[in-house]
Amino acid sequence: MSENTPKISRRTFVRHTAVLSGGLALLPGLLTSCQDDDEPGLNYTGDFGFREGVASFDPSATGIILWTRYTNAENESGDASLRWEVAASSAFSPLVASGTVAATAGTDYTAAVDVPGLTANTKYYYRFRNERTQVESVVGETKTLPTGSQAGSVKLAVVSCANFQAGLFNVYGAVAASDADAVVHLGDYIYEYGAGGYGTNPATASLNRAHLPATEIISLSDYRTRYRQYRSDKQLQRAHQLKPFICVWDDHEYTNDAYVGGAENHQPATEGSFEERKRVANQAWFEFLPARTTDKTKIYRRFEFGNLVNLLMLDTRIVGRDQQLSLSSYATNPAAFLQALTSSSRSMLGPDQRSWLAGALAGSSARWQVLGSQVLMGKMNIPAELLPLVAQLAAGPTPALLAQYSAQATQLSIIKTRVLAGDPTVTATERARVTTVLPYNLDAWDGYPAERERVYAAAAGKKLISLAGDTHNAWHSDLTTATGQRAGAEFACSSVSSPGFEALLAGDATAIAGFEQSNALLIDDLQYLNASRRGYILATFTAGNATAEYRYVAGLETENIVTTTGRTVVEA
Repeated sequence: MSENTPKISRRTFVRHTAVLSGGLALLPGLLTSCQDDDEPGLNYTGDFGFREGVASFDPSATGIILWTRYTNAENESGDASLRWEVAASSAFSPLVASGTVAATAGTDYTAAVDVPGLTANTKYYYRFRNERTQVESVVGETKTLPTGSQAGSVKLAVVSCANFQAGLFNVYGAVAASDADAVVHLGDYIYEYGAGGYGTNPATASLNRAHLPATEIISLSDYRTRYRQYRSDKQLQRAHQLKPFICVWDDHEYTNDAYVGGAENHQPATEGSFEERKRVANQAWFEFLPARTTDKTKIYRRFEFGNLVNLLMLDTRIVGRDQQLSLSSYATNPAAFLQALTSSSRSMLGPDQRSWLAGALAGSSARWQVLGSQVLMGKMNIPAELLPLVAQLAAGPTPALLAQYSAQATQLSIIKTRVLAGDPTVTATERARVTTVLPYNLDAWDGYPAERERVYAAAAGKKLISLAGDTHNAWHSDLTTATGQRAGAEFACSSVSSPGFEALLAGDATAIAGFEQSNALLIDDLQYLNASRRGYILATFTAGNATAEYRYVAGLETENIVTTTGRTVVEA
């Protein structure tokens, strides 16, 4: 850590004098247009400064990563030297840490500093100042993690899937206003599609939310531009300003349905090397979402919230995932499909991460073992006869398809109700209709069941909670082993803005309600589903229980951060 004491210029003196004399209203003009006597004859012009705000990441009991990005003035060139300051008081007196960090072209003028030597379970304030122009950032707030028994509870805001084109980031605004200790972001922080692509709706143009650049992002410059656009959002800036974030990537920070060696939305013939695209996407992610890891290909890491929560953030997407299976590829050979699906060699984590996870679970005595997993861990097995209809709805809902799905799901729900009631008149054919089930989403843990069993075995005897995102819908599920034993529970959040199942159901409220009810009945481990609302989970952990509040915003077309709680779940 390098302490920096810049030479006091007339403008610096005037700035501090203005604060002391009540002249704060004069500061914006003073800081963005006046000339420092150290550089005579030069007035800084243009929209310069800390336009993307400030952020903090990866809190520990003794440290925090602080982040910002600086935009040069029109007549300012070269790297920017930024002074950072940390204090336990918003008055910034006394300082507990300070230093300088460079914002350079090599990192798109982002700057991150890992501040050590802080006190556990303590709120801190921080800010940045450009040493040349003297322009200051907003003041950020952050908090270090507790140790031992310091915390009686831990509150985590769980979010994922923010699509800029789909609407306003009201969910981030609600998270900023919450009493969460930290934000767990499970990925899809950005989307790679071009303007007019996925997420676009009738409000996109009026809200001025079309993607930049207008094309699908491929190059490093493209990814950086997209991150800057997302970070221009004032509600996202507010969430970063007030809460420390713990982040992992999912696929859209790279490209849709990515795996270790490729992706559904990458065509080498026209888009070049996937390895190169992965490299630049990785670089941009770390520039805008820094993480405390020495190997930037490995973002799995742990966060210990005293003796309450052992949070294990996973990479279920890039580092070790085998290519997803496609049921359609086995249409004429279902036996081969089941053999491939259940193969013990199929991996989502890769051997190194799997070994690390097993060790981290075994070595923890925390009350709750919590997995930050991008994709659903709970089993989502639906009657096999519904799979073709779900696929057709995904391709484009029509009134006829919706009616057919509703009729078929209703029939199956009636049969399942009779089975659960022990009705002796249920025929073998009827029973087979509701017990012949297959996973609908092979991009989730359902596509890697053998490895899921290994995770459950590693967590045996411990209180396990999975936090998941990815689907744009909210779920609460039991986690059960292949033999039906309960291994834990899953709290899976809705999206910040990306559309959920309501898009498949043409926004029909009756169809949505029927879909939620039938799935909760037909999927054995599913306890709750919300298929249409945007929101986040506030997960609260105490020595006695883990509680998930499923909080939803009213909509995305006008700014409104008021939330309603659709369901509260308590796991003891």
